[in-house]
Amino acid sequence: MNNIIGSIPSPSVSFIDLGPVRIHFYALFILAGIIIAIFVANQRLVKRGAVSGVALDISLWTVPFGIVGGRIFHVITHPADYFAEGADLSAIFRIWEGGLAIYGAIAFGAVGAYIGARASGIRFWSFLDAVAPGVLIAQALGRWGNYFNNELFGTPTDLPWGLEIAQDNAAYPKGLPGGVLFHPTFLYESLWCLAGAALLILLDRKF
Repeated sequence: MNNIIGSIPSPSVSFIDLGPVRIHFYALFILAGIIIAIFVANQRLVKRGAVSGVALDISLWTVPFGIVGGRIFHVITHPADYFAEGADLSAIFRIWEGGLAIYGAIAFGAVGAYIGARASGIRFWSFLDAVAPGVLIAQALGRWGNYFNNELFGTPTDLPWGLEIAQDNAAYPKGLPGGVLFHPTFLYESLWCLAGAALLILLDRKF
């Protein structure tokens, strides 16, 4: 169809093994996003008179709630993986195998943020306002985990930035020949999130 010229290759590895421990790149991107979100929120809160470190205190509630919520939402939206005949129900708790949904993470994370903000003496809405750009940056980073997992790609495209996906990938559309390029939707969302974060910061400085 389209020879692979000017395309985006997909990585052939998505993890590294350090002895008995397997570290997935997706997890590293998520951790990096969390750290950056906390840093951004802290800097913005300090500029508004808060004590440095308060965002970290609140995150001790926000992050665990967000992880649990992200997992719950993933399980609910992928019932065949966990509740179908022959499925391993205990896989629900094996979060290291992947499966977090941003919608659940945001919803439950907000509950944790409310508890943490109340405990830290920070107005809940002030914290949400401070952390919003950081959350978008974290999401932008997380999408690169999808890239290393060879997932979150769109429909076929002839554009020069089409994404290469191996034909033996379980998500590769059936019936398509090998060598087809796909829209890198992970990249689109990543750039969109970064643009959103920049816009929020600019609007905050102006208004």
